[in-house]
Order: sequence, then structure tokens, then C-alpha cells
Amino acid sequence: MKQTIGFIGLGVMGKSMATNIMKAGYPINVYTRTKQKAKELLELGATWKDSIKEISEESDIIITIIGYPKDVEEVYLGENGIVQSAKLGAYLIDMTTSQPSLAKKIYDVAKEKSISALDAPVSGGDIGAREARLAIMVGGDQDAYEHCLPIFQAMGQNIVYQGQAGSGQHTKMCNQIAIASGMVGVCEAIAYAEKSGLNPETVLKSISTGAAGSWSLSNLAPRMLKEDYEPGFYIKHFIKDMGIALEETKDMAIEVPGLQLAYSLYEKLANQGDEDKGTQALVKLWRS
Repeated sequence: MKQTIGFIGLGVMGKSMATNIMKAGYPINVYTRTKQKAKELLELGATWKDSIKEISEESDIIITIIGYPKDVEEVYLGENGIVQSAKLGAYLIDMTTSQPSLAKKIYDVAKEKSISALDAPVSGGDIGAREARLAIMVGGDQDAYEHCLPIFQAMGQNIVYQGQAGSGQHTKMCNQIAIASGMVGVCEAIAYAEKSGLNPETVLKSISTGAAGSWSLSNLAPRMLKEDYEPGFYIKHFIKDMGIALEETKDMAIEVPGLQLAYSLYEKLANQGDEDKGTQALVKLWRS
């Protein structure tokens, strides 16, 4: 019989990830601050738990994908949090994009209680989550990674063990740094196409599969053209991620002008009231 999975956080990506785990045949307990978000999963057969303590006590492997590092710290290390409440020998997988230092802290505290903790942030947005095609970057003990690999395979396709605790989060920072500058380039290319009188849709057909090709160009640029700004990934969460990356690069004394520019542009967009839009809404700055 497969181990019982506890899943905390049923947002844009979490709901699809939990659904795919269920499709792989795992019994699943769910908890989120707004029970209504769990409605579809409960109809599919998931079991609702009323608290973090309860879901931790009654699950063998606990997965979280929540908001901000402060939320992660509270959920894992707070009173009646996951580490305090989980079974001896449980596995904890935080798939939130969070601070590498916090991932190491959770790992150390969990290890003292004979609990395994992995940091496993993801990339791929709402589409990747829905289609179980996420890229998953994992840090922690390799034997814990191997134990949890079948669960990762239910959610993603590109699953890579990166090394010791915190390595998954550091890898995700590399991912976000690459996306940040790339998104600026995508917006500038679309603005150029529109201003020069070209048909942006046919331009995308030409450039998406060439040297300029990227996930953002293929998946988010079409949404930009339709003025579809619904979130596959929230601007407010991308700003959080870039902020973490900027703190890390400061500690490493690395110059990141592209990241700094993208951060300032997204901050401008958030200040205009668009923090709950998808990251593709950045193009609005060229259309205002």
C-alpha cells in the first residue's frame, strides 16, 4: 500500500500538483487556509484535515507549496507546526520557493527529530503543474530524495537532485534570475513588433523556435498578445523570489544588473495595483 501524502497549499499550482499525486494512486490528506479551495480535491476523494498538526500526525510524507518564507517558517517550525507534529521517520517536502538558509534550518531541526526534510521548488507555472511537466529541483539527503522520487515523478518530468539541503532553493534562484531578464526581453520584442507594424502572432511563429526561443516566449507571449493577465504565477510571488535572489547575490558579491532591472519593473507594476496578475502582465508597462 502506498504511503499517505499530506498536502498543504492549494493555490494556482498546488491544486494541480495534489490532483496528479492522487491520479498516481496515493491516498492524500489536504489542508489549506480556505477550505473552499479544496472542494474539487475532496470530490475526487481527498481527505480534509482541520489543522497543520492533524495533517502532520496522520501523513507519512508532507508536501507544502505556500506563499512566503515567513509562512514556511511558521508552518514548519511554529508551535504545532509540521516538524513538531510529524511522525518519527516522516518525510517533509517544501516545494515553495523560499530562502536557502531557511531550507537548511528546517533540515537541521527535522534531522534532530529523525525526520527527513527536502527543499524541492518547482518551475513550469500553472500549465506545467496541470500537465505534470514541472521541473523539480531537490536539495537534502540523497536517500530521502530517492525515497520520494516516485511522488516527484507524479508531478514533474525534469527532476534533478542538486545536493545538500538548500541546493534546491539555490537552483531555483538561478531559474528565477534567468527568467527575470528574459521576461524583459520578451516584452521588448513584442513592443517592437507592434510598433513596427508587424503581426506579432506571425513574429512569434518565427522567433519562438529559433535562437531566441524560451519557455516564456512560447507560453507567456501568446497570453500577452491576448491581454490575458490571469496568473499562472503571481507577480507578487515573483517579486518575492527576485528579492530572495538579490539578497543571496549580495552575500556572494555578484553583480546582477538584469535581475535588478526586472525587479524594479515588476515593483512598478505591483505599485500600479497589478501584484495579483500573472508575470506576463509586465508587457503592460510598454502599452501604457
